[in-house]
Amino acid sequence: MSQAEKERLLEIRNEIDSIDAEIQTLIARRAECAQQVAHAKTQGGQVDVVFYRPEREAQVLRAVKERNKSLISDNEMMRLFREIMSVCLALEQPIKIAYLGPEGSYSHASVIKQFGASAHTLAVSSIEEVFTAVEKGDANYGLVPVENSSEGAVKQTQQALMKTSLKVTGEIELVIHHCIMSQNEKLENIKKVVAHTQALGQCEHWLKNNMPWVEIEAVASNALAAQMASQDDTLGAIASEQAAQLYGLRVLESHIEDSHENSTKFWAIGSEETEPSGDDKTAMIVSMSNKSGALMDVLSSFASRKISMTRIISVPSTDTKWDYLFFIDILGHKKEASVAEALEEVKQKTSYFKLLGSFPTSPFS
Repeated sequence: MSQAEKERLLEIRNEIDSIDAEIQTLIARRAECAQQVAHAKTQGGQVDVVFYRPEREAQVLRAVKERNKSLISDNEMMRLFREIMSVCLALEQPIKIAYLGPEGSYSHASVIKQFGASAHTLAVSSIEEVFTAVEKGDANYGLVPVENSSEGAVKQTQQALMKTSLKVTGEIELVIHHCIMSQNEKLENIKKVVAHTQALGQCEHWLKNNMPWVEIEAVASNALAAQMASQDDTLGAIASEQAAQLYGLRVLESHIEDSHENSTKFWAIGSEETEPSGDDKTAMIVSMSNKSGALMDVLSSFASRKISMTRIISVPSTDTKWDYLFFIDILGHKKEASVAEALEEVKQKTSYFKLLGSFPTSPFS
């Protein structure tokens, strides 16, 4: 390296140091503003103050995405701001998030993506316990898997949503890449593969083609599977690369999911209503009389108002044989006039109606 090149490199490094100092000063100012927000919210001795506002955070992240013209991707730029916001929120009031654990599960990764690493976490052993933790006040919010792109809806979450009084407050999608991991160095030494039932379904063909001799066992979560494999060298676990690192396992094969576009949608659940953010979804459960055209009649309430439906899933009713419940998601917030009118009309047309909540669409792609 020539002297001129060395001097130019030093000049660039000095500029980076100067920029870093400026960034740090601005983050400190943002933290001070966050404390001022907390002070303003708690004036007058209010106790039940809501510090986390999903709609406000969605608006901030969308603005970050809109402004971004840099070499950094939109998702990475939003992720950086997500962490800054998480740290600042923790200064106002730390929030606790319940999720299907243990640490290292995909649910854990979705918590970090939605709430940032500064959120306090509460790992529980089942999806039902996530709902219970929030209902009892042991956690402010919960994160639960709703649907996988290849395996479909998560039944445990559907069943819990039917019973709970909690609201859906947010949505996040996580790309899922599965690994087979073990203490063993060779696949042929593994006698049993353990994983969550959804993960087993997502890797079904790979397992049949590459490990046809193994016994298959479904367990409560993929992270639990990794824990089990760390204690028994005859086991192989299907989980994330993060789980392999966390539990000291060897990754024997990566990307073993049958679909390379494999992703899971998670919903945040809480007790608070979410205000409009400007780009929202509304989720509901409905059932209607088992007669010709009944479903089309319900859906016409949305179509006639040009309200887009983003998802519809039918599940058998547990009350009446051959009756079905429909999980429906639409674009728009329940406080928008056209959506409010449509929902009221749907109530009149259905024998069962439950509004699960209105929430911001995720700015992350």
